[in-house]
Amino acid sequence: MNTYIVRLIIFILVSAGLVAVSWRSLKASRSHGFARFFAWEALAGLILFNAPFWFVNPLGARQIVAWMLLFGAIPVAIHGFWLLKQIGKPQNAPPQPGAANFAFENTTTLVTIGAYRYIRHPLYASLLILGAGAWLKDVSTPATLLFVLAMVCLYITAILEEDENQARFGESYTEYMRKTHMFIPYLF
Repeated sequence: MNTYIVRLIIFILVSAGLVAVSWRSLKASRSHGFARFFAWEALAGLILFNAPFWFVNPLGARQIVAWMLLFGAIPVAIHGFWLLKQIGKPQNAPPQPGAANFAFENTTTLVTIGAYRYIRHPLYASLLILGAGAWLKDVSTPATLLFVLAMVCLYITAILEEDENQARFGESYTEYMRKTHMFIPYLF
C-alpha cells in the first residue's frame, strides 16, 4: 500500500480518536479545548507528514536536535501533569453536563511551583517542543505551515484558558500572570 495512503488512514484514525476525546470541547467553541483540538490535529498532521524523514541521516545535527526536542517534551509534560494532579487538586467528580474540560483541568488550587513558577502553560510548552522536534525532521513548506498552525492554535488555547482561569481564580491569577511568562521562561 502506498505510504501516503497509510499515513492518511492513520491521520483519519488519530483524528477520530481526538474527536472522541474532545467531543465536549468541540461543542463549546469558546473553550480552550476547542482551539486545543486544532493544535492536536496540526501536530498529528505534522508528525505524520514528516514520518518518512524521522530516521534519515540519524547522526546529522538537525536530527540530533530534533530528537533532543522530542524527548525533551516528555519530562515537561509529565512534570506539568504531576503538578496539576498533586498541587492543583482537581475535582474528581464527573464533569458537569456541558462541561468542556478534562477532569485534571478542573483544579481547585492555583499551581505556582515547579515549571508553573516560571511559565503558565508547561503542558502547551511541551506540545510546542514536540512540534519543533517533529518540524526539524524535515523542514519543508508544508511542515512549516503545520507547525505555525499548531503554534497559533496553542497560543489561542492559552489565551482562552487564561480567561477561564481568571474567572476561576480571580485576582490571584491576574497577579500570577504578571509574574510569569506564557511558554518560555523569561522570554514569552
